[in-house]
Amino acid sequence: MHPKNLTRRFVLLGGACSLGGCSAVSALNSAAQPLDTYLLSPAAGSSTGRRSARTLVVARPEAPAAIATDRIMVRSGPAAISYLPDARWADELPLVLQSLLVRSISETGRVGYVGKSDGGPVPDRALLMRLDTFEIVAQADGTFTARVGMTLTVLDDKTQRVVATRSFSQITPVLNDSAAVIVAAFQSSLDLLLPAVADWVVENV
Repeated sequence: MHPKNLTRRFVLLGGACSLGGCSAVSALNSAAQPLDTYLLSPAAGSSTGRRSARTLVVARPEAPAAIATDRIMVRSGPAAISYLPDARWADELPLVLQSLLVRSISETGRVGYVGKSDGGPVPDRALLMRLDTFEIVAQADGTFTARVGMTLTVLDDKTQRVVATRSFSQITPVLNDSAAVIVAAFQSSLDLLLPAVADWVVENV
């Protein structure tokens, strides 16, 4: 499908969702049509450098309602969004990112324990994440980019003192409009972001 046609389809879908009953129509469409499901992979930081015996838990990331879903969001204008019609993530996006963070930090082998906040030992540090952006953006020239943005905070779990805060972001061109290529663009962004995040977290645990 040509990018301009895809952009027009997204705009029409976004316009339709501004009308009453969109949620009911979306539910019917989702039930009638199975969607291809896509996984994202962790990317570990460096295995050398500062090490800590502390325990770290990763909280479920906060995210706007528009991206706190298993659908792949497309932004076709400043106030117009829609979702890729034939693809979804393997789980709600905040849960996907939580798992990726746990695995990427753990695989460095530089922290005593890394796990999710709903289990494990009493933590020394907690990692909070605000997922600001995780979307495909349709440009005016008919091209697309994958945009990922997040803000991380390391917290002392006992005192609730903020140890460190930092924002990370990445923009990756999307070569064409197929779901597989779009997912690959997100993975390319994460392949750069997750190692940097993991190294930063380890330095501040």
